[in-house]
Amino acid sequence: MASTNKITFIGHATLLLELDGFRLLTDPVLKNWIIHLHRQSTPVKKEYYQLIDAILISHLHMDHFNIPSLKKIGMGTPLLVPLGSASLLHKKGFTRIIEMEPGDTFQVGGIIITATYAEHHGTRPPFGPHTGCLGYLVTGTQTIYFPGDTDIFPGMANLAENLDIALLPVWGWGPNLGPGHMNPKRAAEALTLLQPGIAIPIHWGTFYPVLLGWVRRQLMIEPPRLFKQYAHKIKPDVDVKILTPGSTYEIS
Repeated sequence: MASTNKITFIGHATLLLELDGFRLLTDPVLKNWIIHLHRQSTPVKKEYYQLIDAILISHLHMDHFNIPSLKKIGMGTPLLVPLGSASLLHKKGFTRIIEMEPGDTFQVGGIIITATYAEHHGTRPPFGPHTGCLGYLVTGTQTIYFPGDTDIFPGMANLAENLDIALLPVWGWGPNLGPGHMNPKRAAEALTLLQPGIAIPIHWGTFYPVLLGWVRRQLMIEPPRLFKQYAHKIKPDVDVKILTPGSTYEIS
């Protein structure tokens, strides 16, 4: 019996991609606290990060790269990371580290993972290392684009000839967005370049400073709804699927 292809939005930029019998995890942050940020969504189930075939790391910012979370998954799990990240991970005891630059590929079974450019800065605070930022194109029986953190860039138009699913960041963890991010409208405009069949908004509704989660709770629910409204106006042929943290979409 053929395996079911699924995408589980665990929260923020952490997604479980189950494709062609393999399990890939993006930017895994599994803890309930990251410094001053508290997980406002449901806790992460252990089943989400077991038996992982590869981990895709877009960049080394705290809300995308968490050493304790990576250790939970396994020290020998293949880690795809931006160029310049390996020295830090080797010091922490990880053994299978694949540094990537845009255009580089890595194969898991019949799945090709291609590193892509991302319009974002990737220095890990406070002292580095200084690395780039990546997105990833995952190609099997379906083609899925995970951009990490990025703003729109012209090369989005040439990433994939037939893109099935785009996982698009539509917000962040605070009341404002800095450079190198997309808000709901910018993410909808990116659809005109990417031309996906389906878009799933990510990078929202998960981590917030404690008080912000209560005082401005609309920031936890509005970004994907606004994205869907803008997408309907800008690129109405794209099917927008809103997944709440912890929910799964089965790819038909």
